[in-house]
Amino acid sequence: MAPFRSKLPDVGTTIFTIMSQRARELGALNLGQGFPDYDIDPRLAELTGEAMRQGHNQYAPMEGVPELREHIARKLAASYGGDFDPQSQITVSLGATEAIYSAVQAVVGKDEEAIAFDPAYDSYEPAVRLAGGRCLRLPLLPPDFRYDWDRVRAAVTPRTRLILFNSPHNPACTAATPGDLDALAAIIRGRDICVLSDEVYEHVLFDGRVHASVLSHPELRPKSFAVFSFGKTLHATGLRVGYCVAAPALTSELRKVHQFNTFSIANPLQHAIAAYLAERPQTGRELAAFFQAKRDRLRAALAGSGFVLPPAQGTFFQLLDFGRLLPPGDLEFAERALTEARVATIPLAPFYAEPPKLSVVRLCIAKRDDTLDEAAARLADFAAQLSRAGA
Repeated sequence: MAPFRSKLPDVGTTIFTIMSQRARELGALNLGQGFPDYDIDPRLAELTGEAMRQGHNQYAPMEGVPELREHIARKLAASYGGDFDPQSQITVSLGATEAIYSAVQAVVGKDEEAIAFDPAYDSYEPAVRLAGGRCLRLPLLPPDFRYDWDRVRAAVTPRTRLILFNSPHNPACTAATPGDLDALAAIIRGRDICVLSDEVYEHVLFDGRVHASVLSHPELRPKSFAVFSFGKTLHATGLRVGYCVAAPALTSELRKVHQFNTFSIANPLQHAIAAYLAERPQTGRELAAFFQAKRDRLRAALAGSGFVLPPAQGTFFQLLDFGRLLPPGDLEFAERALTEARVATIPLAPFYAEPPKLSVVRLCIAKRDDTLDEAAARLADFAAQLSRAGA
């Protein structure tokens, strides 16, 4: 018998799983994987139970529960303007990751290309490769992690079918500008190229920033898949309920994959979220202030420690720069922070195809204040130890 041939021979366990498992083994505080350690709104839990008692326990419609898609359409119109047809433009997915995977499979074919920006979320390239395509990774470099649009333009070929875009950006914690969207639109103008825009942190922008969505850009909206996540908006990553918004022709292609991938998403959860949004139509608008307070709390607690925390522009993450205390090497620093400070972080190197020398790691701020305070105290002590050792 011939040996089994893996489709992804170089893909192992994600850095998120590794760091979370090691944090549990070592009793470390987990500021690595991006999930809250505080409770969800009890009302959401009540509504989930009510939905099950009401009998919403069988298959949901493939494209999503109509009431939920109608709430999404109203929310999108309020946020980005224009009309969104819940029947032909909105598809409920198994979290954002399934929407990303299904969109990639829908538009990328054998030997075609997709462009992604490193540090790239780790599901992007495997999805492209499983579609038979090639993922071209263009680096965003510290300290600013900004787009080099001339380099993007030079990377486009007749085989390019998709550009994977992410804002607010995980893990770089940056936010795209309207000028970035204009540059992206200019590059794909007149070409058979779509955009997959990962916008799961749409509501989490800081210091007065406004989210630049492809849905608000008249050129990009007809050629884009925009992906969102209720797990992020409702502080409940285990819900695994997201959605994809696209023009009718793109939605039709997405659903061809979606129906043979997950088919439909948990019926009672969809009804519960719809009821929750009916009761709380402003859901999401409080997130910027909520997470900015946590960002500022962590930054203030580590001020003067020797670590530098450039203010995150968005997401519920914050970068920590250790370059004043140690030479570059984020993998090594993450290991030392875990074993010596008992704080799990996420290095950025695993999100690059060809990582540069990095002096930053990612911290998750979606934690209780006492968790952030204790983690900051441990990291400050660690920084003091490093300073003494280097003196």
